[in-house]
Amino acid sequence: MSQGLPPLNALRAFEAAARLQSVSQAAAELSVTHGAVSRQIRLLEDDLGLALFSKEGRGVKLTDAGLRLRDSAGEAFERLRSTCAELRQQTVDAPFVLGCPGSLLARWFIPRLDRLNRELPDLHLQLSASEGDLDPRKPGLDATLLYAEPPWPADMQVHELTVERIGPVLSPHHPRYAALSQARPDELLGEPLLHTISRPQAWPAWANGSGLDSARLQMGQGFEHLYFLLEAALAGLGVAIAPQQLVADDLRQGRLLAPWGFIETRARLALWVPARRLDRRAERLAEWLRNELSGKVNHVATM
Repeated sequence: MSQGLPPLNALRAFEAAARLQSVSQAAAELSVTHGAVSRQIRLLEDDLGLALFSKEGRGVKLTDAGLRLRDSAGEAFERLRSTCAELRQQTVDAPFVLGCPGSLLARWFIPRLDRLNRELPDLHLQLSASEGDLDPRKPGLDATLLYAEPPWPADMQVHELTVERIGPVLSPHHPRYAALSQARPDELLGEPLLHTISRPQAWPAWANGSGLDSARLQMGQGFEHLYFLLEAALAGLGVAIAPQQLVADDLRQGRLLAPWGFIETRARLALWVPARRLDRRAERLAEWLRNELSGKVNHVATM
């Protein structure tokens, strides 16, 4: 005879039938058939080596062993239900901590934060900004929003949101704006270009994708972070390179222009969630971000 626990499905079926005093009602509660509950109860009786129900007229009643197990199983399942309810509520009440590069946070996320809070009021979003290499496995983060290239690691659930598109931008305040705004892309090869230390491959990627010789690029003033790079471009200090999503508002309002357009890179903007941490809030956030990036409105129902 086994000394361990009986099959938990059998215990669950018995507990429901004993509590409701009806196999049919237990089947309805568990969304299974009457026969399935009966089979699980027989499996439990076989495992224990004794009867839990006895016939009484056209129905059944619990044996002494059945009464004893009902009380014990009922208490155990009630404690489990209570604990699971508390854990679910704890998840709902806890803030959802999102890691995000500071440049993306400042230029794209924060201008949309009020709308996100209105449309996902139960998210309780808490933002954690970082520059450079943002580690999505960092303790304390529920998810991370970042640009990266596939393939994706097996220990992360990655919600792809949109492809990355990069291109040169300049401000109408640039002293050579009139000439540069009409220039061919290859004429940028002789221009001292603003660049960022955190993304040194951006200009070469654009040049190669545009059919230009990236070795002929001339780097001008460098900046540690993309946010500072774009502030310099807005001030008219030079031509910068940037992801389209991060300058979309500036382009729409005429603060920056992109005469040479944008090209796709291999990178994707994606929401990274540790695979071990299943959280419906991450799926809702990914849906909201995906729709926001695609320009849809009134797109996400309240959580």
